[in-house]
Amino acid sequence: MPKTDSAPFSYEGLDRVIHEKARLGLLTSLMAHPKGLAFADLKQLCGLTDGNLSRHLAVLQEAGLVEVTKGYEGNRPHTTCRLTKTGRRRFLDYLAVLERLVRDAAKAAGREAPPLGGRLGILST
Repeated sequence: MPKTDSAPFSYEGLDRVIHEKARLGLLTSLMAHPKGLAFADLKQLCGLTDGNLSRHLAVLQEAGLVEVTKGYEGNRPHTTCRLTKTGRRRFLDYLAVLERLVRDAAKAAGREAPPLGGRLGILST
């Protein structure tokens, strides 16, 4: 979102649903695995308990950012989680605001911030 003259450091695009540490990790993990991840893999990658992971996934699912599919592999329950198209877009928008925040902070500290999006190719996808 563009800066406004009246509140250039309000960073309105820092979405509270995404900004929570565990959910930020979940979305980053799912962004890195576009076909989705099994619940157990996501739990391990993010260092969460079953209960914590379930609760954070429910918040992300309610916000339309994540799709959770439950089924079976053989006789065993299997849950797969993946980003929705909306989730991917909102996460990329969030990263753009976060990059702006880092650049503003570096400028205020008298240093030049590295070109994060360009170097990592995050925002160009």
